[in-house]
Amino acid sequence: MIEWLENHLMEPLGKIAQNKYLQAIRDAFVIFALPVIITGAIFLIIANPPSAIDWGPIQAWERAVSPIQAELLFPFNLTFGLMALTVSFGIGYSLATRHDMDAVMAGILSMLAFFMTAFPVTDITKVPFGDILNYLGGQGLFVAIILGIVTTELMRFLIKKGFTFEMPAGVPPYVMRTFRALIPFMIILPLVWIIAWIVWANYEVTLPQLVLDLFSPLVSASNSYWAALGMILLMLILWSIGIHGMNVVSSVAYPFWMTQLAENADAVKAGTEASGIVTEPFFHMFTHIGGSGATLGLVIFMLFSTSAQLKQVGKTAIIPSLFNINEPVIFGVPIVLNPILIIPFVLGPAIIVTVNYILFATGILPPVIIQPPFTVPIFLGGFIATGGSWLAGLVQIMNAIIATVIYYPFFKKYEKQLTMQEKEEEQAAVGN
Repeated sequence: MIEWLENHLMEPLGKIAQNKYLQAIRDAFVIFALPVIITGAIFLIIANPPSAIDWGPIQAWERAVSPIQAELLFPFNLTFGLMALTVSFGIGYSLATRHDMDAVMAGILSMLAFFMTAFPVTDITKVPFGDILNYLGGQGLFVAIILGIVTTELMRFLIKKGFTFEMPAGVPPYVMRTFRALIPFMIILPLVWIIAWIVWANYEVTLPQLVLDLFSPLVSASNSYWAALGMILLMLILWSIGIHGMNVVSSVAYPFWMTQLAENADAVKAGTEASGIVTEPFFHMFTHIGGSGATLGLVIFMLFSTSAQLKQVGKTAIIPSLFNINEPVIFGVPIVLNPILIIPFVLGPAIIVTVNYILFATGILPPVIIQPPFTVPIFLGGFIATGGSWLAGLVQIMNAIIATVIYYPFFKKYEKQLTMQEKEEEQAAVGN
């Protein structure tokens, strides 16, 4: 099976992982949007205390924030509400960097083009800004991604074909940047405006609304158990042959994950039921305990191993594993192309995803509303991601225990092989 995967999947999936457009999308979320999302989520937590907990300090907290809840939600509304706008800039910037273009100008062009499509093409002075916030946020992500790519590539094409003002030597660089981007701006922005006008005139919806309606079946499908199971299996099978599985899958799935996350946050703010389960933290916080493959327990076993190799890798890997970084384990043990350890590496997270999906779907666990950095340690990650649920932190610990139990017999089998091999090598060295 490993040979078949290596021969038929490694090259095409490796190319997907290196695709410049998918990398630009991932960078836009992780580098540009993530700080905005985390900041806004803090205010969402402050404005919505876990009032179901019958505890004096929590009840006092709820009474204190109730009169000023709208004001406390102001930063949340303007951070989550501008998520897609931030992503559009990030995609233009990241893609332009890969093309050796003026990244700032490309980012601004992408952002303006997307911003233009979010408004109805009518008397803009009569359009309440609050009415379009959803489409500048999570519900506009697909258009933000499409326009970020299209406008940057079109800008690149126009500059390459000479549709630009070139200034003589000696002109200040900032003036030169402005005039080089002027013609692409004057061509691309009117084109976007015409498209937005055509959509509004024919369907009486904005472009983000129209595209969201077209993509809504995919968003719903991505939130299913079978989608979650398929994603985790693909991630770990790719890792098993040396390809960064999370990068490959997230490059495609990030817009769906973030749409679910934004809808969860909006639902919590409105006091309604949140239904998004398959989000980025669903994998990074609740499944990848110690890193992809949930290897934290495996690393602890390695610290006390009779194999010198495993013990040394365990000492090297334990600190990174506490922060969910486990490349030393995957390539140092190794797990890659290791037919013994690949089984628990895939099986453990598949079981964890199944258990976690049931817990979220039945409402035992509160919905994920925050995307913490993936390096947040166990317990804290679940607590933060769900807006302050102690149970979520305990579920993370339970997930680590599940994976640890599954790893144990396979670890002992592999440890026995390595220990015997090391003894034979040691005896051979003494004999020489």
